[in-house]
Amino acid sequence: MTTIATETVYLTAAFYKFVDLPDYADRRAPLLAFCEAHNVKGLILLAQEGVNSTIAGMPEDVHAVLAFLRQDPKLADLEHKESWTSKAPFHRMKVRLKKEIVTLGVEGISPVKRVGQYVKPEDWNALISEPDVVVIDTRNDYEVEIGTFKGAVDPQIQSFSQLPKWVQHAKALEEKNGQKPRVAMFCTGGIRCEKSTALMLEHGFEDVYHLQGGILKYLELVPPEKSLWEGECFVFDERVSVGHGLKQGSHELCRACREPLPPSAKESPLFELGVSCPRCHAHTSEVQKDSARERQKQWEIAKARQINHIGAPQRQERVAALLPIDAPILYSFRRCPYAMRARLALLSSGIRCEIREIALSQKPESMLAVSPKGTVPVLVLKDQVLEESLDILNWALQQNDPESWSTADTEVHHEALALVQQCDNEFKRHLDRYKYPNRYDLPDGLEHRRQGSLFLSQLNARLSLSAGLMGPAWCWVDAAIAPFVRQFARTDREWFDAQAWKPLQNWLDFFENSNTFTVMMHKYKVWHQGAKPVSYPATP
Repeated sequence: MTTIATETVYLTAAFYKFVDLPDYADRRAPLLAFCEAHNVKGLILLAQEGVNSTIAGMPEDVHAVLAFLRQDPKLADLEHKESWTSKAPFHRMKVRLKKEIVTLGVEGISPVKRVGQYVKPEDWNALISEPDVVVIDTRNDYEVEIGTFKGAVDPQIQSFSQLPKWVQHAKALEEKNGQKPRVAMFCTGGIRCEKSTALMLEHGFEDVYHLQGGILKYLELVPPEKSLWEGECFVFDERVSVGHGLKQGSHELCRACREPLPPSAKESPLFELGVSCPRCHAHTSEVQKDSARERQKQWEIAKARQINHIGAPQRQERVAALLPIDAPILYSFRRCPYAMRARLALLSSGIRCEIREIALSQKPESMLAVSPKGTVPVLVLKDQVLEESLDILNWALQQNDPESWSTADTEVHHEALALVQQCDNEFKRHLDRYKYPNRYDLPDGLEHRRQGSLFLSQLNARLSLSAGLMGPAWCWVDAAIAPFVRQFARTDREWFDAQAWKPLQNWLDFFENSNTFTVMMHKYKVWHQGAKPVSYPATP
């Protein structure tokens, strides 16, 4: 039987939606984890005003990500555009938090409130052919350079944030016979036009239109023989450009400036593969060019060896190799003070473990299977599971205590236990209500700040006598309490710094500026099932 090789086909999905997402920062970690679990790559931007993205992968995986997003009622009607390619359009997955999902830089402009009139692709030709309509291309100059609609005005901007200034001075938009002209705007996928038409309405233009679905939807639906589009459309992925039917275009990308190569660029003496092109040559230093040459060299070596250079897993594999056999597994959340306490103890004890950073809104099944209560930290050992931070701390110090953190078998041990118990019970209760008064139906947290301050005054008195809470050196008590004091201080740092607690403030500054703190607070990607092991502490 003859086996017929089939070419891998990647689905690219582009989508955006303007919608109020006050919790957008909390959405990042679970969304990134879900995309990575499905091997979907690309870029998703999250902001309070909505979401904007282009992602790619196997069709079933991309559709899984879209379904994950649409589970949220606010995104249930999220629309997307599809295109296909035989080459992976992206090498990495990124989810970024932004002030705006497309940066205009003008306060108060919100497509959620009002936008121009949508025009379907099949009706666009008739509109822009009318003599009293000013057609404006809202994209950057290098995008317009490779294709635009016939007769469209090019604002010649280098970024979208320059458009408002152009609008204020554009002669094409001046009033005639006491009336502002009708305006039709377009962009790649429609997102810029949502904001630009809102801007025009704010400037007093009444008849404002934009191409629904953008150029990509027009090229998808309008056949070439009926098209008023000239050239190709630039896209922000490895395809570089597309034409009618969204077929991959003929343009190539400068790997230095990530913009399409100008005509005859490769014949220019300013062109160097992976280093510069005529457009960007003058904007980079020789140091930057040397760095780009080294990157290009490594890419060529990787290609010759048929290994993946961009987004390669080699570092993760090296980290995994450094983990001992049967290394403990630590489920952690970077900002949780209990998890910080556990990481400090493991670091002090020199115990290397596999760390699995979790998203609180999407706790992994493997963690819940060993610890149904679903709180961090959780340390999974060969023969037991430790679900409390103090249990992890005690276990770590029993294995190894090179810094003499333990107070066991000392006369201050009972006093140490009582101090930490006071922190975890009384002080933690006031801390939660001071930091999150809305959770407890409180008008503010000031009374609980006052109550919590009594414990801090007690700590300050201790620290006025010695460098540590239990003596001249830091011990497990300092490590157990410091993360909670830090959280209290960060709620209103200006107020905290204004208090007469100089010894306590110096103690906290010492902690936050230490190398131990830096290592302990290293940022890890959210873990997902199937991810390669990641070492704690992190390796360089």
